[in-house]
Parts: sequence; structure tokens; C-alpha cells
Amino acid sequence: MAAWRDRPIVLSGGTGGLGSATARLLAAEGARLVLGYHSHHDRAALLAADCPGSTLCPADIRDPAGRAALLDAAPGLYGLVIFTGDPARGVSDEVLRQSVETNYLGPIQLARAAADRLRAASTPGAIVLLASMQAVYPFENSTAYAAAKAALVHAARVLAKECGGPPNIRVNVVAPGVTTGGMAEASVRAGKYDRFLERGVIPRWGHPDDIARAVRFFLEPDNYITGQVLAVDGGMTLRRDLA
Repeated sequence: MAAWRDRPIVLSGGTGGLGSATARLLAAEGARLVLGYHSHHDRAALLAADCPGSTLCPADIRDPAGRAALLDAAPGLYGLVIFTGDPARGVSDEVLRQSVETNYLGPIQLARAAADRLRAASTPGAIVLLASMQAVYPFENSTAYAAAKAALVHAARVLAKECGGPPNIRVNVVAPGVTTGGMAEASVRAGKYDRFLERGVIPRWGHPDDIARAVRFFLEPDNYITGQVLAVDGGMTLRRDLA
């Protein structure tokens, strides 16, 4: 617990399925959390009650003012995790535009703003962005979502390179697979991915705690990793051709 004591960590979109699992894990280990959310205030309030010492911060990270509000709520910032995203189904101009704004523009601008603050304060820190297995493997019918998330992955690696050297700001990406929480939950319930389980492509569905542990790993103060993408997908992107 000592490693997290009084370390301010912002979780953007941190009150959804994956974010809430991560919040509870970090809070149990003593982190001081800012829980950012765009809507669903009642859900956010219930999570905050489970995370002693946490602060709720409503914010739309597509808006510069929303990004600033999140970071202002965490004086002495150490870490940032960005769960914010939208499934973006369809290929109309409007869907593509909204996907870029929500899945790429808002998150990478928030990450860059956090990196600027850490550098200005000469503070070591960690930034973790959430992408998707669709960002690292060409799943059909996923253009709007996958393209924006793939751009996020590349931009995160660029930011990691820009942050090289003192004060040691690490930037990494977690790419979830099919999990029973978060945006994949509805697809799991609908049976969209059943064949991958039935044919042994993956051993089980992913759980929100699988993602939370991966995020925690990248946040660890003595972590030696930056500019990397970790697919937490049970091997689906390696073995998808078997389904």
C-alpha cells in the first residue's frame, strides 16, 4: 500500500465497468483518486463511496475545459488512466467524426496535457490509455471504432518518445479483448463472440479485474516500461483465424 499512499491518480471515464474495477483496486491500495465521468452521476457516486478519499469530477474530455477540470482536481498529479470511449458503430460521416473526437482526440489531448503538467512540475509519472484489440487486429465491421483507437495507440507511442528522459514520464496502452465489463459486455450477452469460446480460441471471457491488474502494472512507480501496448485478450488476436 505504501507505493500508492497519497499518489493522485486521475481516472477519466473511471466509473464504468473497467474503470470501476481499476478504481476499487487502486483505492484498496491507498491511491488518491479523481474519478472523472461524463454522465451517470448516480453510478459515479456509488463508486466514490467504495473508494475512500476519492473525488468525483464531471468532465467531457472532448472539451479543453473538461480536460483542465480533471487535471486541476488532482494537485500533485502522479498518474492518469483514460478509459473514455464510444463503440462507434457504423460508417457515416457523423459516426466517424464522433468516434475520432471521443476515442482519439479527447484522450490524446488529455494525455498530452497531463504530460505537460508532469514535465512542468519535474514530477515522474505514468499515463495509461485504453485502446482495444480492434486497434491491433483488423476485425471486420469496425472501421469507425478501430481506426480511432489505432490512431490513439500510435499517438501514445509518439508521446512516450517525446517524454523520454527526466522526469521519467511513462506512457503505455492497454488493449482489452472480450470482457464481461465495459463496451464488450453487450456483445458478450448477445453471443457475438461465443464461437471464440466454443472453439477454444480463448479459454474464458475476460473480466474487468484482468484489465485493472494490467493498468496497475503500468502505473507502478518503479515500472521500467514505456511506449508499449499490452493486449489483454486471452490470445484472441493471435488465434482468431481458428474460429
